[in-house]
Amino acid sequence: MARDGFVVLAETQASLKKKTAVSASWVSLDHTGKHSILDVDKYAIMRRVQIHARDLRILDPLLSYPSTILGREKVIVLNLEHIKAIITAEEVLLRDPYHENVIPIVEELQRRLPLANAICHAHGEEEEQPGVESGEENEFPFEFRALEVALEAICSFLDARTRELETDVYPALDELISKIGSRNLDRVRKLKSAMTRLTNRVQKVRDELEQLLDDDDDMADLYLSRKLAGTSSPVSGSGAPNWFIASPTVGSKISKTSRSSAATTQGEDDVEELEMLLEAYFMQIDSTMNKLNTLREYIDDTEDYINIQLDNHRNQLIQLELFLSSGTVCLSVYSLVAAIFGMNIPTIWKENHEYVFKWVVILGGVACASVFFSITSYARHKGLVGS
Repeated sequence: MARDGFVVLAETQASLKKKTAVSASWVSLDHTGKHSILDVDKYAIMRRVQIHARDLRILDPLLSYPSTILGREKVIVLNLEHIKAIITAEEVLLRDPYHENVIPIVEELQRRLPLANAICHAHGEEEEQPGVESGEENEFPFEFRALEVALEAICSFLDARTRELETDVYPALDELISKIGSRNLDRVRKLKSAMTRLTNRVQKVRDELEQLLDDDDDMADLYLSRKLAGTSSPVSGSGAPNWFIASPTVGSKISKTSRSSAATTQGEDDVEELEMLLEAYFMQIDSTMNKLNTLREYIDDTEDYINIQLDNHRNQLIQLELFLSSGTVCLSVYSLVAAIFGMNIPTIWKENHEYVFKWVVILGGVACASVFFSITSYARHKGLVGS
């Protein structure tokens, strides 16, 4: 009996471990801001939002996929750095809700969505009053409000990382200029590697936004509310699409004039509102990219300056070597003359001519000094050494 109980317990633990291995934590947020934590496997997510496995695989943190914004029939698959989300026309599914960088996004969605609904109710009361124009309060549908929060979060995150890198790089480069050493060089090398990695991350997000802006069909695929309403958005009595009124947003970058002008557009292929939203964040991520490019140029200029300094030091060493070599040659000739006259070999000119050795030494020294100064003057004349 105990043996059977042990077997059942072991099987339960094995199944629990297997379930834990394949399941993942998700947070679901609806248009009211209400959230719920889901610990489900990928098949449950696929059934819930009707998504293919290849699209869900993009959100797998164990696999390395570049930043992606995909528009499908009923969902938007969003993979931007740590933001891995599935957006539908009614809810947002965020992966890893307990991640330190995802928690602020969940809080922002909870803060904005209920406020958007309150504004929607207020607009509904204003529409009942005569003389109130309804075209100005038209806003983005639910999926674009969620997309806006994600884009704002990732752009702010990357810009914050860039500012942190700037505060570390500029003092390190100034210190390296003042004192070239192995410690400062290693510090700058690490910062340059970090800057290269951050530049690649920013470049991927920028390329994805640019690719979306260049293709109207891809932007049209992101209009989930429009596709849910039909092949073309119905027009209300005020001339505005119904899916605008049903889903207001907060903090949109679109001006009232552009919203009122876009409200008269009935075509399904009209992507002006989304295009303006993407352009706003494209300009922000492009500004971050320009900061990194400026930082790279500053690093390159510092490297050029350091190379010039090193070349100058090498030139000074070469000049020193030239002076030492010239002096060595002259001293060698002078030593040779002195050695010849100092040898203990009996010669005729040594007898009763002690003064000869003195004059030979003096004239030999003057001759060697003249040769040395001649060499240095010739080197200065040819520009081999500094003046």
